[in-house]
Amino acid sequence: MHFSAQPTHLEGDKIRLIPLSEDHFEALYAVAADPLLWEQHPNPNRYQRTDFEIYFKGALESKGAFLILEKTTNAVVGCSRYYDYNAIHNTILIGYTFVGRAYWGSGYNRQLKKIMLGYIFQYVATVFFHIGAQNFRSQKAISKLGAEKINEIEVAYFGEPEKINFVYAFQRHQLAAL
Repeated sequence: MHFSAQPTHLEGDKIRLIPLSEDHFEALYAVAADPLLWEQHPNPNRYQRTDFEIYFKGALESKGAFLILEKTTNAVVGCSRYYDYNAIHNTILIGYTFVGRAYWGSGYNRQLKKIMLGYIFQYVATVFFHIGAQNFRSQKAISKLGAEKINEIEVAYFGEPEKINFVYAFQRHQLAAL
């Protein structure tokens, strides 16, 4: 079944996702320039402009990235993307996600995942997440959604060296519990 990895209309009560474009760089970097945002991430320097430029270039090239906007104010919340679709195994990954600290603990990340999973499960059976071995906040958040840790692998994020990541899986049938 054909799908778009970058649909133009995804939204929930709190947020809406729009396809990421080059003109979003400065507004997104303003959120990403917070060192505490990246302290547990495999690349803790992503708050620095040069490292963030690499992240942003990869996001644009993925053709599956979204700018996350707060629905009522249009404030930039963060970014996420679909990537590595595998038609043979009927899988895709969701990741490269970050949400500004002002939105932590307020249900924004949960709603983001619910929106993205709800859309993509029309087309795939399993979604994987790669989460850095030291990224305890993200591991806890994805586990609370019901994803299950299934592996540990080395992952080279776009333009960055390999780091140990945990692989989490979320199955289509689990969506109802969200």
